[in-house]
Amino acid sequence: MSEVRRRLASWDSIIIALTVLVLVVASVGVPNFGTSRNFTFLVLDLMPIVLVALPMTFIIVTGEIDLSVASTLGLTSSLMGWFWNNGLSIETIIPLCVLVGAMLGAFNGFLVTGLGLPSLAVTIGTLALYRGLAFVVLGDGAVADFPWNYTGWVTGTIGGGAVPNVLILIVALALIFGVVLHATPFGRSLYAIGANAQAAHFSGIRVARTKFWLYVASGAIAGLVGVLWTLRYSSARADNGSGLELAVVAAVLLGGVSIFGGRGTLPGVLAGVVLLATLQNALRLQDVSGQALNIVTGALLVLSVLLPNVASSIRATWHRRRLRQAAAS
Repeated sequence: MSEVRRRLASWDSIIIALTVLVLVVASVGVPNFGTSRNFTFLVLDLMPIVLVALPMTFIIVTGEIDLSVASTLGLTSSLMGWFWNNGLSIETIIPLCVLVGAMLGAFNGFLVTGLGLPSLAVTIGTLALYRGLAFVVLGDGAVADFPWNYTGWVTGTIGGGAVPNVLILIVALALIFGVVLHATPFGRSLYAIGANAQAAHFSGIRVARTKFWLYVASGAIAGLVGVLWTLRYSSARADNGSGLELAVVAAVLLGGVSIFGGRGTLPGVLAGVVLLATLQNALRLQDVSGQALNIVTGALLVLSVLLPNVASSIRATWHRRRLRQAAAS
């Protein structure tokens, strides 16, 4: 019974319950929120956040971070437009953009694991570097004549119904990442690295190699999201995805992943993504400005760091008090 109470009181359970509550309140109180058309837009809005959040969860669990994901998205979007203007087929461009994203992630991984540089400083630097390269590749212009069968698939629904096509991709990748994190030795090694990287190394875990491949995966997913973003809006631009890294980090931390590593679950992260996307979607339907949406994202980012730590402190204090009471009796 105590195990059941512990699980119900966990941050994952709290954030999942809060997400359900917000969905219910928005469906009842916000006009047009509960429509099938808005459901499609909601899924399309959360798609880039949730896909990038999957490898980001792995990285933060190990105690690192990748703030260059949005710039990787922008650079792959620019390259997609440049490749298209230079006559490459869309079937060639898509895997090429994913490969470029993986190479950008590998560069981050090399700087962090090969040279031992702090990931925060490295990815802030590559955030600016990759975005700058995106403008070098495409400038301030846009490419908007991509094939309809691809752009239509990204924005379309299954059988013309209410379920977006991209939901298949989201569910498939979420299941793969979830199984790897929670049901494999590799996933357990990530928690070990985040809890104590030196102890993990002496226990036989290849810490540097593991972190390197996490950055490669993060870059590849960001490249894929750059393709999907471009096809959704039918526009390859250098500024695509600007600010996305803040939403991703906010969603991951809001989902209960510790910024210090070693703790967190993917279901909690998915709930955090849905909560953040729902709030943004509901506020847009209420004609709230983009600046106000940034305030909401920033506030959630602060709260996602503050509240779990406050809750942990309260639980630790309560546990110590019970131990003292037990010792006194």
